[in-house]
Amino acid sequence: MIIRQLKKNILKLLSQKDFEKKSEEICRLPAKQAVNPLFSFLYSTDEIIKWRAVTGMGLVVSNLAGHDMESARVVMRRLIWNLNDESGGIGWGSPEAMGEIMARNSRLAEEYHNILISYIMEDGNFIEHEILQRGVLWGLGRLAHARPQLVRDAAPLLLPYMKSEDAIIRGLAAWTAGALDSQVTKPLTEYLVNDNAKIMIFSEGQLTERSVSQLAGSTSFEKGEK
Repeated sequence: MIIRQLKKNILKLLSQKDFEKKSEEICRLPAKQAVNPLFSFLYSTDEIIKWRAVTGMGLVVSNLAGHDMESARVVMRRLIWNLNDESGGIGWGSPEAMGEIMARNSRLAEEYHNILISYIMEDGNFIEHEILQRGVLWGLGRLAHARPQLVRDAAPLLLPYMKSEDAIIRGLAAWTAGALDSQVTKPLTEYLVNDNAKIMIFSEGQLTERSVSQLAGSTSFEKGEK
C-alpha cells in the first residue's frame, strides 16, 4: 500500500505544471523506493510524463550516489540490462535516463560513459532499433553538453547518424556533435545548418520544436551538477 501511494505521489509531481520548480521534491522521497516508480514512468505513453521521469531519475540517482554509490550503480546496471537483448524488453527511456544521470553526476559519468557510447558502435553494443537509437543519441547529447570531454573521442561515430534520413536522428546527432567542437564532424555540422526539418526535443525541462539547423548550431544545454 505504501509503495502504491508513493507511485501516486510521484505521478502527481510529474504531472505538475510547475514541475521544474517542484522537481527537487522528488529528491526528498526515499531514493531506493522512488526508483521503481520512476522506472515504470519511463515507459509512459504521455511524452511529458516520460521525459519528466527521465529528469526525476537523474535527480534521484545522482542524489543517491552522494551517500550510497553502490545503490546508484545498481540502478545504472539495471538501465544497462534493460537495453540488453537478453532482458526480453525494449528498454524505453533507459538510454535517456543514463545520459541524464551522468550529466548530473561526475563519478557515475566517469564509470559508465563508455557503455552509453558503445550503443552507437557497430563493433560494440550497437543498438539497431531506430527509436532506441534516438534515445541513445539524446542521452549522449545530454552528456556531451554537460561533460564534452567524456564524449569527444566518440565524434567519428556520429557521422552516419548525421546523414540519417530520419530527421530526429539527424538532429540529435548534430546537436550532440555541436557540443564537441570536433574537426571530424565540422563539415557535416556546417552542412546541417541549412537543414530546416523540424523535430521535437526535450530541452531545459520542456518539449520544444526545433529545426535540425537550430540544433546543429546549438552550443548550450542544461549543465551537469555534481
